[in-house]
Amino acid sequence: QVQLVESGGGLVQAGGSLRLSCAASGQTFSNYGMGWFRQAPGKEREFVAAISYSSGNRYYADSVKGRFTISRDNAKNTENMGYLQMNSLKPEDTAVYYCAARQKPIFASAATMGASYDYWGQGTQVTVSS
Repeated sequence: QVQLVESGGGLVQAGGSLRLSCAASGQTFSNYGMGWFRQAPGKEREFVAAISYSSGNRYYADSVKGRFTISRDNAKNTENMGYLQMNSLKPEDTAVYYCAARQKPIFASAATMGASYDYWGQGTQVTVSS
């Protein structure tokens, strides 16, 4: 089992920035992908960004390209970290943000699909005021 814990959410004004963190612990496995998804009230969960284990491949939703940056730190064997730097935030970015991990390598067609991921965090609320 892998445990994912998100942090860093909060309330920010439009145009501001937040950095979300995802701590992955528990069963360690190599070459797993990480992703971020979000769900706004009354809407379906949507893909935000994903990153391969080596950070060589990164994928973004069109709505966040150029504003959000996904990264990760695999330095620790017992706890890997994932990050989502969010700049130029807009009110439409308001949602609960979820970190997810996929036991298999990330590739383009799987990165955007929630069903491709095996583990999920509990989510962190991001609210952007206008």
